Amino acid sequence: MAAFDLEEQEQISQIKGWWEQYGKLVTALAVVAALASVGWQGLNWYRGKQGSEASVLYDAVQRAAVERNAQKAREAAGALIEKYSGTAYADMAALLSAKVQSEAGDLKNARVPLAWAAEKANDPALRGLARLRLATVMLDEKAYDEALAQVQTPPDESFAARYADLKGDILVAQGKPAEARVAYTAAVEALATATKPEAVTLREIAQAKLDAVGDAQ
Repeated sequence: MAAFDLEEQEQISQIKGWWEQYGKLVTALAVVAALASVGWQGLNWYRGKQGSEASVLYDAVQRAAVERNAQKAREAAGALIEKYSGTAYADMAALLSAKVQSEAGDLKNARVPLAWAAEKANDPALRGLARLRLATVMLDEKAYDEALAQVQTPPDESFAARYADLKGDILVAQGKPAEARVAYTAAVEALATATKPEAVTLREIAQAKLDAVGDAQ
């Protein structure tokens, strides 16, 4: 055994004493850290597995949409939302299924996924879009008060013009041309400086509606 001078022996004694006092705690913390690492890896694996399974169901919704099979789209989207509601696939499936139902003339079943997405979609932009589409379905159903409630307050400025334009449509359907003019004016003003083709087109449509409401008075 190597010989230690008094200072080294004192240091060794201090280390031994510290280890006797805190060794179990250090070991426990090391175990906790190891378990946390394993747990994180397990969580990543679980999320990856969920994403993969959700992707398969979303593919089924897409195929049903191409085939214009409303029932298959509804069933696949319903299963996806039920099992994997925390994924982006659920958000997209809800909107796509609603589109298929609406095109099939089934407004009742178009409402269901849109109502879910308007409240629970993970992406705020998709929640805003779902509200807009839900209001459109309600307008088609002549549920004017419900439709109006959906578009009273746009989620952010990017939706302001589209919400105002649809609000004008609902008010026209309710026989309220003066209020509709206010809504259409807001839509036109929100797009006053727009340069993107789709925004310019929406502005022109809103302006045409505004002119038509004015002429009707």
